[in-house]
Amino acid sequence: MKALGSLRFGREPEKEAEEQRVVQLFRNRAELKKAYGSLQDEIHRLGDRLKQQEGATARVQEMLEALEARLALPEGAWPTLVFYQLRGFWGLGRELIAQLVADLVRQQEERERRQHHAESNRRQFAQRQALEAQLREAETVAAEAKARHGETQRRLASLTRPWHFFQRREYTRRLHALEANAKAAGAALEQARGAHDAFDSGQATDFPGLSVGARRAINLAAIGYAELLCLRLARTPLVALARDAAARREAMDDYGTREECERLMADIARARSVLQQRSRLSQELRERTDRLRELARYRDGTDTVPTPDSIGMAEGDVLERGAQGASASRLPNVLAEDTWDLFRVVLR
Repeated sequence: MKALGSLRFGREPEKEAEEQRVVQLFRNRAELKKAYGSLQDEIHRLGDRLKQQEGATARVQEMLEALEARLALPEGAWPTLVFYQLRGFWGLGRELIAQLVADLVRQQEERERRQHHAESNRRQFAQRQALEAQLREAETVAAEAKARHGETQRRLASLTRPWHFFQRREYTRRLHALEANAKAAGAALEQARGAHDAFDSGQATDFPGLSVGARRAINLAAIGYAELLCLRLARTPLVALARDAAARREAMDDYGTREECERLMADIARARSVLQQRSRLSQELRERTDRLRELARYRDGTDTVPTPDSIGMAEGDVLERGAQGASASRLPNVLAEDTWDLFRVVLR
């Protein structure tokens, strides 16, 4: 019986180990199934992206083939040239405004960064002065508390006669109170030293970026420049034609005969030169920005782009030297109509 009992109990640890191995096997199997499911999801996701990319590539290929077909035909080649020159003309306006914004951002960031660092240095200097004053005051208080404690301790030590009994009791009471005051003063001194040592005047706070006011001013300058570009072409249909071309993906046949297309391309070439003129630009831009500053309204205190209905051009709004071209066109609200892709340029 003993042998059988010993044999039965001796096999249970092996059985328990086997059960642990089975449990671990099932755990590993569950983890593998989970990893396999994740890989399958990733494969499906990559497959969908590949199909999307193949579709985009096919569409681009179709566009190239359609473009080749149009350029191969005389009646389609000239309107196609006009179409892409108008798109390039629209892009030129956006590029000019974007360059202005980039220049203003660089200048304003440099100005505000210097101002931020100067204010940070002044603030840190004031903080250091305050900490040093607190440290000196804590040192004075601690020294005085220590001196009073020492003087009372020496006085107590000198009271050795029997008739000094009541004086010793009074000085002992004083000594306990002065000892507590000295400990509190010492703790305050250590705290002041720690704050003084932890303060590092060499670490300036990071520049938080352009202020809301600066971004508003730059956006108004961008809007003003967009208006100026439109005013320079106010007597031509080029802005509307360029907007329509920029909104389309494929060329159109709406530009007339070869002779008409050639005249339109010549107008585009002259208009590109007009857009890039820099004479009196600063004065004209300043005047338009001042006007916009008076008109602009914002949805809230953090919004940097004015509401479109607050900055529409007034009738008769033309440049002093007159616009280019022969036939007048309506002056657009450049923000409401996103002229020159203005919303891609303005700062948020």
